[in-house]
Amino acid sequence: MSKFNAAPSMRTINQSGHAAYKMEPKDQLITQVLTSFFGEPKYYGDNSAEIVDALRSVCASEPAFIAKLGIFARTEFNMRSISHVIAAVLANVEAGKPYARKYASRICTRADDMTEVLACYLGLYGKPVPNSLKKGLSDALRRFDEYALAKYDRDGAVKLRDVIRIAHPTPTTKEQEALWKKTLERTLETPVTWETQLSAHGNNKETWERLISENALGYMAMLRNLRNIIDAQPDNLDVVYAAIADPARVRKSRVLPFRFYSAYRELRNHPQATSRVAEKLEEAIAASTDALPYLPGKTMVAIDVSGSMNSPISDRSTVKCRDIACLMGVIANRICEETIVTVFDTGIEKISLPRTSGILTSADAISANGGGTNIHLPFAYILKNQLHVDRIILLSDNEVNHGNGQPVQSSANECRARLNPNMWVHAIDLDGYGTQQFIGDKTNIIAGWSEKVLEFILLAENGMDSLRKRIEQIKV
Repeated sequence: MSKFNAAPSMRTINQSGHAAYKMEPKDQLITQVLTSFFGEPKYYGDNSAEIVDALRSVCASEPAFIAKLGIFARTEFNMRSISHVIAAVLANVEAGKPYARKYASRICTRADDMTEVLACYLGLYGKPVPNSLKKGLSDALRRFDEYALAKYDRDGAVKLRDVIRIAHPTPTTKEQEALWKKTLERTLETPVTWETQLSAHGNNKETWERLISENALGYMAMLRNLRNIIDAQPDNLDVVYAAIADPARVRKSRVLPFRFYSAYRELRNHPQATSRVAEKLEEAIAASTDALPYLPGKTMVAIDVSGSMNSPISDRSTVKCRDIACLMGVIANRICEETIVTVFDTGIEKISLPRTSGILTSADAISANGGGTNIHLPFAYILKNQLHVDRIILLSDNEVNHGNGQPVQSSANECRARLNPNMWVHAIDLDGYGTQQFIGDKTNIIAGWSEKVLEFILLAENGMDSLRKRIEQIKV
């Protein structure tokens, strides 16, 4: 973002009508794509239609970037729904068609990705489905065996047989022909999965013991079913605890940090959950953050706990944007040499947060008043207390609605002029509304719900990498 200056043409207003800066189209898309469960409401409304329009606009001139962004979202940040939308946009926009086939095949890592991509295209654009998308789905289809297909042969609006009917893949072997015929007829052999086993044998001790002993549970299945498993009290429960805390399994799972927090919060007051549950979940999230770079010097971590951060990230989740901010703030605190941690809304408070404290328990202990959003306050705190900090890490939706009427860059400028001209501002956008509060040198705008965004702090300070640059380096 260092190429920006404060030209009047950059000025705009945010969702609440207060001063902000525009974002370049690519940077705006990055923040929107990496902080959105597509089609889900936010505090200031569902901006899914705006995201589609922005994708189409950039795709018309730089389709390769759109493909790279979708691949990054799917493979690095594990964002599924938005990667399906990008597949539809690439196939529909003329400039994107040369990328649509390989992109669709690449992001369809599960069989139900194919049905979701097709359903998304039909929902956005209707028939006919472009040949590029048909070929991409056909390429993906060839990778799945009977077990993988049967596992996701579900009764959605678009079924796996619809993928075959519309994509018209040509089988290359008799075995493939027979498999797709069974898919069309919905006669695939029922797979042995934890879902089918629970359905057939019940949610009980014996079923869970068998699933655990046969290693039939994936990592996310264990995490999502932890309460059910604990309630069933299987004799091999220790195997589940060990697997959840296993660093190798944690890293392979690519689970976003808020998934651990969701499991922790569901079980913290559960009568059957002993201290071991919290211990193992703490070990798991610690393992997911151990590879993050160490940040030398003194850092202010400023966490937005205002009212606009209090909406759930999905209708199907109790996790709020504020929860992600608190969790990411605690993780940031853990990787810094020295920190000053604050929470703010229309007021600001310094909180005591030892670097060695548990990530989940610390995040859970942070309280929120839910007032307005005044991102000027962390900088005012620095000025009032004459703090020489090397960087400030802000975790917010950037929807400033209190302060001096200017974008928060004015407060950052004052801190640099009076205290430290080399102070970095790392603004982590957690809700992707499409505006920013900071521009200029030593400014790093990043976005996402993954701990991986913290990797770009030291890289940006050393002039080596940025989130945008990392995305642009992906090969398509």
